Amino acid sequence: MFSPDTYRQRRKKLMQQVATGLLLIYGNGESPRNFRANPYAFRQDSNVLYFSGIVRPDVALLLDPAAGKSWLCGEEYGVEDAIWSGRQTSLAEWAEAGGLDGVLSLSELRGHLAKARGEVHYLPPYRCEHVARLSDWLGKSRAEIEAAPSEPFIRAVVGQRSYKSGEEIEQIKAAVSASMFMHDSVKERCQPMVSSEEQLVALAESLARNLAAGLAYPIILTTNGQILHNHHYSFEPLPFEGLLLCDMGAETAMGYAGDITRTIPVAGHFTDREKDIFDLVKEAKEEAVKACKPGVPYREVHLLASTVIAEGLKELKLMKGDPEEAVAAGAHALFFPHGLGHMMGLDVHDMESLGEDYVGYDEQVQRSEQFGLAYLRLGRALEPGFVITVEPGIYFIPELISQWKAEKKHGNFINYSEVEKYLDFGGIRIEDDYLITGQGAVNVLNA
Repeated sequence: MFSPDTYRQRRKKLMQQVATGLLLIYGNGESPRNFRANPYAFRQDSNVLYFSGIVRPDVALLLDPAAGKSWLCGEEYGVEDAIWSGRQTSLAEWAEAGGLDGVLSLSELRGHLAKARGEVHYLPPYRCEHVARLSDWLGKSRAEIEAAPSEPFIRAVVGQRSYKSGEEIEQIKAAVSASMFMHDSVKERCQPMVSSEEQLVALAESLARNLAAGLAYPIILTTNGQILHNHHYSFEPLPFEGLLLCDMGAETAMGYAGDITRTIPVAGHFTDREKDIFDLVKEAKEEAVKACKPGVPYREVHLLASTVIAEGLKELKLMKGDPEEAVAAGAHALFFPHGLGHMMGLDVHDMESLGEDYVGYDEQVQRSEQFGLAYLRLGRALEPGFVITVEPGIYFIPELISQWKAEKKHGNFINYSEVEKYLDFGGIRIEDDYLITGQGAVNVLNA
């Protein structure tokens, strides 16, 4: 945990920005795998972590801006819990560590909420038990709960969590350092006809638990790099040739994430065709990083990377026509169908539970509805203190290529006869994590 004063100052600022009613931040409970006593690994809600550092299940934070006070709400563990799990940290001890003013039982919390006469601010619930708990506490239907999270509360939280402090940067750096060690170890152990995807994933997961607190998200490790979120791992030995795409990141004990992607040749060296595509993705990433400066909308950086990709694919005879016009029309999205990057912090996609449009967009930059560009999670102007990912890629997705060709989509920009020669290629993505400073983007490891 950070110092109690860190959490006090965060809550004080929050209560200054949302100064009426009560603010309720509910934590996560343990989630059973197949019965109650057999839970998945516990992960606390990131907003509870940010405003208190408390990792205990089944608690909530209640903030009263008028009184300038905040409480930890929950029920104490009993003797039976001690029998099975040993002595547990008391709520009072947790409250002291998080700089809170005291402890309320859940029945006392109900009383405070009832006195608020409906003016209770809460954030968007992302688990069904969140909805059920809020419905019970506030006396509203589940539909009413899901329809009425507090927009001022959301914006105030986003306004704080978007800007990373020095101590947060150190946590993220630790997560990224562990993530890089995972990648280096996988690359070292990658051997055709010896290693399998499943073995390499098991190695990375073990390293994440030993170097940090575990994984920030499920590992993507696959010879089918054209599948963007592939969590199915083969037990078969890796082939003699082809590419292995590895997207994985560690999470620290305090909940901060790393997010790194590498694409490596299984045999240890690229073919000429693979190197052409790899070098193009690398160039797009390097140009994007150079363009990441305060005040520059990240959507412009995404479009710059897209144009670099379109220019390179034209040189390879896979695209044709004017690259800038191709990008404006969205033709490049056949090969680059996702966004360039996203915020990162206590969540690998930071604050995504609050709503991507609140986090990544504003009045100046609105989300596009164009295929590919619509998946860009971060479009707004960059600011010092942001931590972001930069992760361009080029993919050859047979299903998408077949559909677009049948529809004759963007035929003035795409050479389908040449593209079809790459149907067995897979995909390449390169990703690193950057801190935006007053001068530009700095790799988190060098921050």
